[in-house]
Amino acid sequence: MITRRFLCLQFAIASLLLSGCSVKKMAMNQLGDALSGGGDVFSSDEDPELVGDALPFSLKLMESVLAETPDHEGLLISLASGFAQYSYGWVQLEADEVEDDDYERSEEMRGRAVKLYQRANRYGMQALEAKYPGFGYDFREDAESALADLRAEDVEALYWTALSWAGAISLSLDNMDLVSDLAYVEAMMMRCLELDPEWDMGSIQSFFITYEMSRMNGEGDPVENATRYYRRALELSEGKLASVYVAYAEAVAVEQGDKALFIDLLNKAIEIDVDANPSLRLNNLLYQRRAKWLLTRLDWYFL
Repeated sequence: MITRRFLCLQFAIASLLLSGCSVKKMAMNQLGDALSGGGDVFSSDEDPELVGDALPFSLKLMESVLAETPDHEGLLISLASGFAQYSYGWVQLEADEVEDDDYERSEEMRGRAVKLYQRANRYGMQALEAKYPGFGYDFREDAESALADLRAEDVEALYWTALSWAGAISLSLDNMDLVSDLAYVEAMMMRCLELDPEWDMGSIQSFFITYEMSRMNGEGDPVENATRYYRRALELSEGKLASVYVAYAEAVAVEQGDKALFIDLLNKAIEIDVDANPSLRLNNLLYQRRAKWLLTRLDWYFL
């Protein structure tokens, strides 16, 4: 992967030295393809801090290339997912961890996380707009009709657009203008569920574990609904994702006041061998860190 990206980068730089807008555009598209296809280099890393230091440069580089190729779908989706993941893994999580010792800094970091989520959301919407011109306006006017045109290959863009939107809302509950957009998030995620319910080892199912516990005017018992999504996510991920256990612990075990279940789920997340599945290593390390921190908060969650 690194060799391929390096060769593409060499080609792009060499091409930029030539005259002609079409040549430059071709070169920038080649570079965009290389940058948007390099996610495995980060996802398999064993040092979250190193990745956190490197991600801002990578994201800014992609933004620079995007300025020359504004409709590059791969870049737009990579930016949507990149900013959303950076916001959660390296800003929001730390904001929670420092809250007890420095509340003011915690609030500042949450404000930054909201802006990063919104940035991710804009790129996601831009990706959908690039493929379906007028999507943004149509979606606001009639979400169901606009989403009906999307296909299974659009799930990745749709998922990151919705997830980043949900992230911004979750940290802005005092902003009713933003909170009112939750219906749009639900519409997008429900469409993802219809198009490809098994996508990315059950990531959509995992989203609904948390969402069901806070959904307004939902049908049925929220705990039963969340548990159904949890079991399906667990099945699709084959128990290899710490995030599934953490999601159910935070969303359901806390709500139910079930301290024993909370501890059991978090320990299961921590016990996952991060080296058994290298492509999941970074994700699991981040959520294991979250699980360990949550275990220090037992007295806070369970009075």
